[in-house]
Amino acid sequence: MEFAHQSEQEFARFLDYYRIRWTYEPVSFPIAWDSGRIAEMFTPDFYLSEHDQYVELTTMKQSLVTPKNRKVRLLRELYPDVNVRLLYRKDYHQLLGQAGYGALGVQHLSKEDVGEILISPVELETRVRALGKRISRDYRGRSIVLVGVLKGITFFMADLARNIKVPFVIDYLDLKRFASSQPSERVRVARDIDYPIEGHHVLLVEDIVNTGLTLDYMLSGLKQRSPASIEVVTLLDRPMRRLVPVPLRYAGFQIPNEYVVGYGLDYRELYRHLPFIAVLKPRVYELVPPAKASL
Repeated sequence: MEFAHQSEQEFARFLDYYRIRWTYEPVSFPIAWDSGRIAEMFTPDFYLSEHDQYVELTTMKQSLVTPKNRKVRLLRELYPDVNVRLLYRKDYHQLLGQAGYGALGVQHLSKEDVGEILISPVELETRVRALGKRISRDYRGRSIVLVGVLKGITFFMADLARNIKVPFVIDYLDLKRFASSQPSERVRVARDIDYPIEGHHVLLVEDIVNTGLTLDYMLSGLKQRSPASIEVVTLLDRPMRRLVPVPLRYAGFQIPNEYVVGYGLDYRELYRHLPFIAVLKPRVYELVPPAKASL
């Protein structure tokens, strides 16, 4: 795409990095008339559809700032329902905060620790809503028991439950992992479910499935309690790391073999609060002993 100025190209790359959808110069607004004919038009540089926000870029040069301020003021007066702002390069971080990415600066976390954003907040919301709709359709006329696996499931479980329209009960499992040469000895149940699932339809809710070893262990234990059925829904699936076959009835996103954080997923209890799924840069975790690796 051809941009009128280098700053516009930089801003487009900035938006792409943070997975914010944009359109370049989509609309021209009449802002001045002469004898009933349009005498002047104003075309904002970008439109961010997810936030219904027009953005006009400018530099610190006063010769450019003054006329652009005039155009933005006229646009707001003539079209009060149009959201538009004049943006300096130094204001990028404010735009991030408005779009929900300001959490990067919370809790003394370094932006340099977080790499590529794989799944944006809007993509998460859209996909979780679709999963909830599909589950509701598949279980129409029945009730289910949602069993979440702590703690990474927290955000996904809450949003998914809000989108399920059939009766359900919520319970949780918590696992404890150990260093062992035997896969069967690497995980144990630290907190078991309280709700009796015999004769009930169970939906096991996972945040991410990697090797499948942990999931296979949980399914084996739950099946011994004679549920009417048991299925799995996972937010993230990493099939390239699979060691044992596991049935995934519902999956949100397939992701590459990267360490990911955000939307409940953590690294040493950090980064859960991020409103998106992002890659954690290797330099942050490369010294972690193998025993810490996720199953």
